[in-house]
Amino acid sequence: MSYEKLAKKIVQEVGGKENINSVIHCVTRLRFKLKDQSIANTEVLKELEGVMTVIKSGGQYQVVIGEHVSSVFAEVIKLIGGEAPQADETTEESTEKNTIFSKFVSLISGIFMPVMGAMAAAGILKGFLVALTVVGWVNEEMGVYKILYAASDAFFYFMPILLGFSAGKVFKTNAYITATIGAALVYPTMIEIYNAGEQLSFLQIPVILMNYTQSVIPIILASFLTAKLEKVLLKVIPKSLQLIFVPLFITVIIVPLSFIVIGPISVYASELLAKGAMSVYSLSPLVAGLLLAGIWQIAVMFGLHWAFIAIFINNITTLGYDPINALLYCTVFAQTGAALAVSLRTRETKMKSLSTTATISGFLGITEPAIYGVNLPLKKPFIFACIGGGVGGAIAGFFNAKMYGGFASGGVFGIPMFINPDGISWEFYGFTISLVAALITAFLLTFLFGLSNKVSSTKTTTTVKVSTNS
Repeated sequence: MSYEKLAKKIVQEVGGKENINSVIHCVTRLRFKLKDQSIANTEVLKELEGVMTVIKSGGQYQVVIGEHVSSVFAEVIKLIGGEAPQADETTEESTEKNTIFSKFVSLISGIFMPVMGAMAAAGILKGFLVALTVVGWVNEEMGVYKILYAASDAFFYFMPILLGFSAGKVFKTNAYITATIGAALVYPTMIEIYNAGEQLSFLQIPVILMNYTQSVIPIILASFLTAKLEKVLLKVIPKSLQLIFVPLFITVIIVPLSFIVIGPISVYASELLAKGAMSVYSLSPLVAGLLLAGIWQIAVMFGLHWAFIAIFINNITTLGYDPINALLYCTVFAQTGAALAVSLRTRETKMKSLSTTATISGFLGITEPAIYGVNLPLKKPFIFACIGGGVGGAIAGFFNAKMYGGFASGGVFGIPMFINPDGISWEFYGFTISLVAALITAFLLTFLFGLSNKVSSTKTTTTVKVSTNS
């Protein structure tokens, strides 16, 4: 089926473009916000050639496509008229009842999803530079190092600008204004004043200067307030003056407010969040790895992992490293190991082809083909992959593995990010052991016990409703 035909069927089966509030895509999924999810023909969608499965989570109706999702997304956008129709302010985005947590997950995913590709690329490049430096192939004085380091570090250094643009779109305000606010936070003069330890005041109000490069929370809060202020200004300023004076008043009010109030409070909150995450981790890194890695791919299935990504990045910003993602990284290899076992054991031609492709994608960090096309439909391989992930996570916790200097979403190319810039130690050796252990555990369990039932490529539909009730 062509991308155009598949997109046409998807739009039709989710209830037509009039039922779509918005649509975005991540690495493998079309993520719809529908006015009424009950209208969507889920059973028909899951049987379409080119669709792996359908997931309802966090107020989103997610159609899992795989590696061709960007091509299908482009056709969907054409069909719905260039951009997704926006919901009325007085209308709920979905008739599905959303909890506070599901709204939070949806918010975080909306902000970070558009930048994940660039973030992962920058993080992987930075990791490779660390690895090349450690082995002595390059040094920090070489031109090639300086240029590539600038390419890898620019995303994280100027992250408030990029997240400001993304957050502006999520909060439905002028994204260029929120990006400008982010730029003000990392403006070179302000960084120089901070580094020099100089004092600064604004209308006799003392400013607590901070370094906002690589920060996350300040610009998100500033963007939220920008959206609220914009609505007020649009009501009180005549339409003939709005083009100039709405952005002017927002800039004059929000930028100083960001430096005086939002920024300092956000930085302190970020430090508390990092300390809280580390305090839980420090109780027992081994147990934390066993539990978190054991259930992580389930969280990924339902899109709940987005709530943790802000923690990963916040740890990097405040601590210089993140131990949590080091525990979870092995889960990609566990799912890949299970898919590899199916590829070697199954005699069914279609499943062998699917599992082989899923194995290749898994090593590159994309697990959806393995999960939805192979492991989950066969049930046991998915369970064994979760067990393998738990084993790998426990080993990573035992060796206190850490991620340094960026963010990687998974796969072999992200491994160098876990090398300490000061040199390779048992932290990294233990981390690599965790990857191998997760892959081998899942592979052996699946190879020996995972195909006792008849192999089938039947697709699955997963529905999850997150509840705050215990």
